Amino acid sequence: MSKTIEVTSPFDGKVVGEVPFSTTQEVQEAIDLAQKTFLDHKNALPKFKRIEILENVMKIMSSQVEELTKLCASEGGKPYMDSKVEVNRAINGVQLAIEHLGAFEGKEIAMGHTASSANRMAYTFKEPIGVVAAISAFNHPFNLAVHQVIPAIAVGCPVIIKPATQTPMSAIKLVEILEEAGLPKGWAQAVVCGRDAGELLATSPKVDFLTFIGSGAVGWYLNSKVSNGTRVALEHGGVAPVIVEPDADIDAMIPDLGKGGFYHAGQVCVSVQRVYVHESICDEVATKLTNYASNLVVGDQMDPKTEVGPLINNNEVDRVEEWVNEAVQKGGKILTGGKRISASCYEPTVILNPADDALVSTKEVFGPVVIIYSYSDIDEAINRANSLEVSFQAAVFTKNIDTALNAVKRLNGTAVMVNDHTAFRVDWMPFGGAKASGLGLGGIHHSMEEMSNEKMMVIKSPVL
Repeated sequence: MSKTIEVTSPFDGKVVGEVPFSTTQEVQEAIDLAQKTFLDHKNALPKFKRIEILENVMKIMSSQVEELTKLCASEGGKPYMDSKVEVNRAINGVQLAIEHLGAFEGKEIAMGHTASSANRMAYTFKEPIGVVAAISAFNHPFNLAVHQVIPAIAVGCPVIIKPATQTPMSAIKLVEILEEAGLPKGWAQAVVCGRDAGELLATSPKVDFLTFIGSGAVGWYLNSKVSNGTRVALEHGGVAPVIVEPDADIDAMIPDLGKGGFYHAGQVCVSVQRVYVHESICDEVATKLTNYASNLVVGDQMDPKTEVGPLINNNEVDRVEEWVNEAVQKGGKILTGGKRISASCYEPTVILNPADDALVSTKEVFGPVVIIYSYSDIDEAINRANSLEVSFQAAVFTKNIDTALNAVKRLNGTAVMVNDHTAFRVDWMPFGGAKASGLGLGGIHHSMEEMSNEKMMVIKSPVL
């Protein structure tokens, strides 16, 4: 009998579920089954069948929004109100995959314009890449699983997902829904396992595509270990910079900064973290953001009134506390927060002007902490914003189009928001980090393209 592990609520440690824990041998068996499924061409799923299954998935998920919301919130700690948004996003993600299959096409390659290419026609078309291994993170347990699993199924790839051991139930539930919707066994599997078995999954020569969401240290390590020919997509974190110019609409901006910084207790890879504010308005912005943060409702994620829930585990609260204390030692002023509320919750915190070499200035906090720095010249702000090795999403607030375009051009990032927070995302846009923040771009459409190979057919005929 397989070993099981208990899943507990990050808020109070209460057991919320129990899941199988796979051995290395069981993970190998899952890999073998996935490859066997892919190579069984007689039983490959035609596109219309995949669409039918995904449409059924949407119906099932739509009928279980409340159940899925509670499941997602209970294991991950994201507040109920935000978990419901996550579930609805996940349903839309399935719809996006269905829609993109209709635009999933190749192209004609020009022939005949040279003597060597005469009497030929050439076309490209898409084929599934093969077995997909998906290693997922804790912070959006249901929607991240959808982003890694559904594109694979849509394009015809068997997929094995290894969710975070702290939040495995959502991914397991997604696989169950897929099977209920008509997906045959072997096409989607979830394995909850330890590090060695997870490394086996990522590096197996039978795996053709690795999609990894998690820490940079683990992601880049696995990238160095994958088998020859395995395509890799990595999504890590950032230390999201925001630049606020003197002409920004402050009152409209504060709710955006607050949501972007404290959503899911800051446990988002593009959370607002470093806010560079022109010195002429720094006091006003700091005061208003402090008021916003101090009025947030913190507590049990299952309470519909909660706006900021717990961190994923108590060790993370300890770490955030240490980093904030270090920021104070390096000149930072606590404007609000700065203390733990309990073993699992930390106060929404705003810090003013810590040193640029403080941990909160150089590393991803992944907690409910926003830093404000004053600056006198936008060139200085951009240089400070670009000083780190990470590069994900950034933002600038200004009413001046030239200033906005200058910032968009010069800020390091795969996306720069103008008059919006760094955590903005819709699931059809390209999403991913550069430099140390990741490799490749996600988003439902982009993942489907990445999980496919382009094959060319060349036809030679004397009548062409």
